[in-house]
Amino acid sequence: MDVQRTVSRAEWLAARRQHLQREREFLRLRDELSAERRSLPRVRVDKAYRFEGPDGIETLDDLFAGRSQLIIYHFMFGPGWKEGCVGCSFLADHIDGARIHIEHRDITLVVVARAPLPQIEAFKERMGWRFKWVSSFRSDFNYDYHVSFTRDAMIMGTVYYNYEMREFASEDLPGVSVFHKDPWGTVFHTYSAYGRDAELLCGAYNYIDLTPLGRQEEEGHWQAWVRHHDRYGS
Repeated sequence: MDVQRTVSRAEWLAARRQHLQREREFLRLRDELSAERRSLPRVRVDKAYRFEGPDGIETLDDLFAGRSQLIIYHFMFGPGWKEGCVGCSFLADHIDGARIHIEHRDITLVVVARAPLPQIEAFKERMGWRFKWVSSFRSDFNYDYHVSFTRDAMIMGTVYYNYEMREFASEDLPGVSVFHKDPWGTVFHTYSAYGRDAELLCGAYNYIDLTPLGRQEEEGHWQAWVRHHDRYGS
């Protein structure tokens, strides 16, 4: 942790103004990056994916819920797991408050996991979430978007994740994928991000990053402090 110096108000103001220029540069670069992301090419989705949710069996097209844009969060929660991933739960805690706002920008957000629906529903009830969460248990969806891995890949010890081959860590990993439906009903895959590349969706980090102590995360121990929100205690 960096030790903060104690200075006069005038010295603090000079340092703050200097840092403000860096913050404005970061905002400008982030806007440029977002524009570049929006201009990425797209891939037509031709496969007929099916999901099981609270409304029964639904297709990928159904998940758009009448909107033209769809964000899917790939929740790390496999068949037989006792509970969902702690880090994914941290991110999911931010979804319900945001939904009404993003839905008014023609965007639907749905969570998908490979766990069977009863397993999902039980964990969702425990956590008190209201967002839509569907199961891809009988679908290739998680495998095709590289967040779940076949038995053969796991035996080999390396899997394709975050656009590269890497050492096998878990049969399911987190990510986010974005889709767009054109006026003729054709669905396209436009973007996917994995691991820390989806960190901007964790709004609590933005608050923590404002403080002098910051995240207090050791290198290689990302989110080691995070707990399910019902496990922090008093």
